[in-house]
Amino acid sequence: MFSVKDQIVLITGASSGIGKACAQLFAQAGAKLILVARRQQLLEQLAEQLSKDFSCHLHVICLDVCDWRGSASAKGNRSGVQSAINNLPEPWSAVDILVNNAGLSRGLDKLHEGSIQDWEEMIDTNIKGLLYMTRALVSGMVSRGKGHVINIGSIAGHQTYPGGNVYCATKAAVRAISEGLKQDLLGTPVRVSSVDPGMVETDFSKVRFHGDTERAQKVYQGLTPLTPEDVADVVFFCATRPLHVNISDVLMIPTDQASATLFNRQ
Repeated sequence: MFSVKDQIVLITGASSGIGKACAQLFAQAGAKLILVARRQQLLEQLAEQLSKDFSCHLHVICLDVCDWRGSASAKGNRSGVQSAINNLPEPWSAVDILVNNAGLSRGLDKLHEGSIQDWEEMIDTNIKGLLYMTRALVSGMVSRGKGHVINIGSIAGHQTYPGGNVYCATKAAVRAISEGLKQDLLGTPVRVSSVDPGMVETDFSKVRFHGDTERAQKVYQGLTPLTPEDVADVVFFCATRPLHVNISDVLMIPTDQASATLFNRQ
């Protein structure tokens, strides 16, 4: 087992759901955490909780992973991925493990009725955001001769379902990027894993349905979905294998799920 104690772990989408669960598990194991998300208040609350519970070392970055160069906003100049990583303080600059968790789904429309804005948000976050973070950090891992990229994919990257067209395409892209990155890194010690969950009860459906809580809750009725902690356990397992072991791809689903569209509801 590889110990993550004192390893620097950067987690995107860390303020809630799977990202938050990963942060808690790595903090408990003694890792040093860089928590990345858009929601400053939630990030600070999580950092305070983890510091209190585990006395861990933390660095917080309020960042939109979709933004490579940064841009001007109503609150001033906003840092992009490139500058945020380039300007990491010296104790935090050598990231050992990247957990590309930030992602979302928007809408459940037929392709010819879909929202262009929803499409762009999914493509920008799920594909481009993952690419930006990977590009910013992997070159340093290669030069240092160690590192691990863990991408959070989805069963949607393996199977499509009605109305899931663009979301499924983005997660298929995550799967292809993970496979291609592993090929590009062959001959280096840097590992690449993809953890692809089925149904997980998070804010995922609430985000998909643009805040419609009642509709989102119906997604999980009558069955037992995965929890964020279930997924975090598998991410942690991938990260803690001996260094000669690379867990390339894990497809994990609830016992009440057999495919992207087939569920056992009571």
